[in-house]
Amino acid sequence: MAKVTEAVEALARPIVEEQGCTLWDVEYAKEAGVWYLRLYIDKPGGISIDDCEAVSRPVSDLLDRADPIEGSYTFEVSSAGADRILRKPEHFAAFLGSEVEVKLYRSRDGRKDWVGTLSAYEDGLVTITTVQGELTFEKKDVAQTRLYVRI
Repeated sequence: MAKVTEAVEALARPIVEEQGCTLWDVEYAKEAGVWYLRLYIDKPGGISIDDCEAVSRPVSDLLDRADPIEGSYTFEVSSAGADRILRKPEHFAAFLGSEVEVKLYRSRDGRKDWVGTLSAYEDGLVTITTVQGELTFEKKDVAQTRLYVRI
């Protein structure tokens, strides 16, 4: 689905930026038999419902005209969120020194979830500092890395 997300990102980015926001990520995924196209946006001070609406309408119209996706899908625009997923090198770079949760496909030392301070990201290797010390995870082992929000 990389081609779909890349095409949508190229179409949506100028509109998102016109609204004073940044395009954090584009997701195209099938859930319970329904395809979803999601734009995650961000801006200093946070995203409001008005920001989502201001991006959603013109991007939806543009997607209807450009028609980069075969078949039907549900289109959503939302905030990247406080617990946003880190996917791209620039995401990791922006949050070095922040607390993150790394979820693994297979357990390591009896655990699949690790929380620590993001200390490095290079060529897909995620390094965090925990009370147990520094841990590095290979890209192939990491299911997801996201900001960790303490409640």
